[in-house]
Amino acid sequence: QVQLVESGGGLVQPGGLLRLSCAASGSIASFYSMGWYRQGVGKQREFFAAATSDGIRRFNEESVKGRAIISRNNINNTVSLLMDDLRPKDTAVYYCYLDRYRVFGDPSAWGRGIKVTVSS
Repeated sequence: QVQLVESGGGLVQPGGLLRLSCAASGSIASFYSMGWYRQGVGKQREFFAAATSDGIRRFNEESVKGRAIISRNNINNTVSLLMDDLRPKDTAVYYCYLDRYRVFGDPSAWGRGIKVTVSS
């Protein structure tokens, strides 16, 4: 089974830039989608961003509001998220995922999550 390891995150100033990366232990080529969910304190885990093998980029626009870019690298087996204008409500644990057949909704694999705190 493919293992996912997130990196980046930590403490970010309001208005600052967030960089998250996720590396898979094996090939992601057979997975349709790779991306991110997030879960705030006391909230349900929500889909956040995805990059598909056929070039689609999908975001939860209610949460992202045009602030993010996601990129996928099938050679290095990684996905990266870059988001600017961070706000306190972006504080959450961000989880990397792989979905074999769908953009999101039924992940085949999860990372352990990485905490992002937006605070001054």
